[in-house]
Amino acid sequence: MDKFIIEGGNRLYGNVQTQSAKNSVLVLLAASVLTEERVTIENVPHISDVLHMSEILRKLGADVRFADGGVTVSSERAEERDISSHLTRELRSSVFMLGSVLTRFKHACISYPGGCDIGLRPIDLHLFGLKKLGVRTEERDGYIVCNAEKLEGENIHLDFPSVGATENIILASVKARGETVITNAAKEPEIRDLQDFLNRMGAKVRGAGTDTVVIEGVKELHGTHFTPMRDRIEAGTFLIACAMCGGEICVEGVRRQNIAALLNKLSENTCKIHIENDKIYIRSNGKPRSNRHIETLPFPGFPTDLQAQMTSLNAVADGACILTENLFETRFKHVPELIRMGADITVKDRTALIRGVGRLHGATVSSEDLRGGAALTLAALAASGTSEVLHLSHIDRGYDGLEKKLSALGAKIRRVGD
Repeated sequence: MDKFIIEGGNRLYGNVQTQSAKNSVLVLLAASVLTEERVTIENVPHISDVLHMSEILRKLGADVRFADGGVTVSSERAEERDISSHLTRELRSSVFMLGSVLTRFKHACISYPGGCDIGLRPIDLHLFGLKKLGVRTEERDGYIVCNAEKLEGENIHLDFPSVGATENIILASVKARGETVITNAAKEPEIRDLQDFLNRMGAKVRGAGTDTVVIEGVKELHGTHFTPMRDRIEAGTFLIACAMCGGEICVEGVRRQNIAALLNKLSENTCKIHIENDKIYIRSNGKPRSNRHIETLPFPGFPTDLQAQMTSLNAVADGACILTENLFETRFKHVPELIRMGADITVKDRTALIRGVGRLHGATVSSEDLRGGAALTLAALAASGTSEVLHLSHIDRGYDGLEKKLSALGAKIRRVGD
């Protein structure tokens, strides 16, 4: 089992390139089976979630090849097959296979998806949308069985702007007969990326990034080359690291509008931020002021995937912060580990009261989920003394070489194996 050994207290300097967005690449891979022609996705991060999704595609009969930093998928020989639990257990995004496999084969059988244990994350809205399109669904022995002789366009209103449900409905309706309109759709930029990808394949999707998405069904889709957007969560993680440790870095490849909520909070923390095109410069003296209130919300609100990292930041800030997690009910698993490092945090239900202590101390801590693992890594970078961060398999789900990028910025961090 690998672990990070981190000597805290070093300021960060230099430039860092962000990887392609995990939450975009995974749904693009799922969408690749919509055509029998070859699909190439460039600049794909080498993370375990991508490897798990690739294995699911291979089990469907697709040929998946990694080369020159990208992935090529040829699904001409893909067949209608059930997706077993041992493949979906590790990957929440496996649920996207429902929409694309239904479109391709009119049948799908998939085990309930897994991923990080951060809450119930029900897929009721996914199934609601599919049923509106004419899909018959049945839950049987832990599997979701879906059948559709034909998919028909429909008006679908989501009670909550779920990213996954919005994307799954888009995947299921790109070849449906007629027009599908999704209202109260999620607005995340990764949905715009999916729209652009599908339109390159010959689909007719518009409105992604707004609360109304319109899909006009087409008969066929073709292959394409596509370069995904950069990862706004990885970019945010580096920006928060600099805010905590002090120094001056440039994060390259991310658009201001994709992380505007975070930039606003970092400005409150006394950080100096300058933006030139897709380059974000941040300067910090390493003595942040607390954010009085942070509340996670669907995009363009503050992202839940940066909540844990901001918990670490406010743990070392001057003052107190009330942080409310609105999207997932068990996303404070990093808090007990931060308390082991000297943090003063009280959690009640979905709200955390964080009283900044100025400096944390080194400790051995354990990652319990992806973003919590990143938060503990940042806390160790800013702490006095040496820390060990265990269970890196969670971190490896979403960050490609996190320790290498941080080391290049001047952090004293190394990965070691038992």
